[in-house]
Amino acid sequence: MTTTRARAHSTNGQPHQKDADRRSTGRTRLAGVLMILLSLMSAAGCYVVFSWWLPSDGERLQDYRAAESCSSRTVRQGPADCLSALRLTVEKTERKNGGKSWYYEATLTDEDGWRGRVRAGGKEGPLLRELAPGDQVTATVWRGDIVVVSKDGERQNTPDAPRDELQMNTAVGVFAALLAAQAFVFGAVRLVRPRAYRSYLWYPDGNTLLTINFGICFAVGLLAMWIGTPTWTVPAVAVPLGATAAGVTRYRARQGR
Repeated sequence: MTTTRARAHSTNGQPHQKDADRRSTGRTRLAGVLMILLSLMSAAGCYVVFSWWLPSDGERLQDYRAAESCSSRTVRQGPADCLSALRLTVEKTERKNGGKSWYYEATLTDEDGWRGRVRAGGKEGPLLRELAPGDQVTATVWRGDIVVVSKDGERQNTPDAPRDELQMNTAVGVFAALLAAQAFVFGAVRLVRPRAYRSYLWYPDGNTLLTINFGICFAVGLLAMWIGTPTWTVPAVAVPLGATAAGVTRYRARQGR
């Protein structure tokens, strides 16, 4: 009697176990699909960086460096691809809320009615933040924007001035590419082998690799910008380091399990 009940209990438990395994496999594959979607979005971000953002900023910086001087009359006729120095007066200053931080906005005018605005946040130096109504400044205008403000021998770029930070743009694109590759591998393993993905756990292995790759791209991009090396040096250094980090993380994951 007892043996018969035990067999019945064992037989009744098998469908429940199969249902549980089926649900677990479905959740794993769903996670894999989401990771592959993340991979596609990261790949799209990488494409935008290298096909539009980086070339656009690079072209703008080259145009700015190649711009020649022109008279103030040219600027008053409309935005021009030249550099013009105007003697302006600070009409008013405002402290505005930019969401997560505050910034200062100063309105500058001249006697002929030309008007321009400059903003200053945490990255800009003290000159722009300390402007007060009535101050006399010399402003350099390019394409209708004030790019440089000078006062009492002190000269400072505004946020509208093109910055030579293309290496950091490149670092963003490289990080997006590394994230795309990582998310694709982790997602593909879950789709193909939903019951054998333990060596590709996102926590902690994937998260650790993500943090390492971010640190690599940021450090390499920042160092390249400080030294002044070409933009191609960023992927040339960051990608091998990222691949090495992936190999080490994978090895440690297999050893730990």
